[in-house]
Amino acid sequence: MDIYRGKRLSVEKKTVALPNGSEMERVVIHPGGAVAMLPVEGEFCYLVRQYRFAVGRYIYEAPAGTIDEGEAPDETAHRELIEEIGMKAATFIPKGYIYPSPGYTDETIHLYEARDLSLSDEYGMDDDELIEVVKVPAADVRRMIEDGEIVDAKTICLAYRCLV
Repeated sequence: MDIYRGKRLSVEKKTVALPNGSEMERVVIHPGGAVAMLPVEGEFCYLVRQYRFAVGRYIYEAPAGTIDEGEAPDETAHRELIEEIGMKAATFIPKGYIYPSPGYTDETIHLYEARDLSLSDEYGMDDDELIEVVKVPAADVRRMIEDGEIVDAKTICLAYRCLV
């Protein structure tokens, strides 16, 4: 049973059968798929410092975005990199995917390392995005994670998969 259905998100209440044979009622959020990229240029990475209203503050993140209907994840990665930091990447290296909160959502985030960067003249973020692009030495990313400056899960996963 649909509880809510919006443009990019739906919330469903359903009865699920567990592997042990029992059934229970659960609410599942279906936000659609997403991508996140860690742009790497030499010894530096590009992050965004973005205001996130759900947590009420700015946080450091890898550029990311939602997959449009009919769009492949790698197409979304190309588009979102341009939209969020104004750069193109000649090379996208797939780094797998993650389930950010599998206890209540089926969201999948596809991860990429973006290399061979160049400026794009197509730059233009969405109206609801408050983003500052930050160039960070790759060596500082681990410290930022350990110090709690980077708390975004997809960014921590990307740092682990791209910089270790």
